[in-house]
Amino acid sequence: MADAWYVEQRNGMLGQWTHSYADLNTDTIKVALRDEGVTALDLTTHVDLADISSSLVGTAQTITSPTIGSVSAGTFDHADATWTAVGTSETIESLDYYKDSGVASTSPLIMNIDSATGLPLTLNGGNVTWSPNASGVVTLN
Repeated sequence: MADAWYVEQRNGMLGQWTHSYADLNTDTIKVALRDEGVTALDLTTHVDLADISSSLVGTAQTITSPTIGSVSAGTFDHADATWTAVGTSETIESLDYYKDSGVASTSPLIMNIDSATGLPLTLNGGNVTWSPNASGVVTLN
């Protein structure tokens, strides 16, 4: 597959929200490591964190320094995210972004990234750092 928006998020950008609007600049946005061998990626039926929580490894990281448009117009970017001493044998196939509402069933999924350098990654108990591309995480054209 390729990096993609969850259908619910994409539809929300067009005005059809199931959950509250996810503001990538001001809401608490988290990124999580995902073992797709536990729960296969389904961009259509997975709507919120509760749908995928069993496939997440380690503790999701709150993104810091989120920016919209600082790299180029319509681009979302943020500082590196680091997980400390995570996992011992899981394989991470992708990263999931979501808006953290504090409740899994109301924390909407935003996007799935599976093209990051180093994916898939087999964990060994060490640290994992996700450094977004210099051109940003995603750009809406």
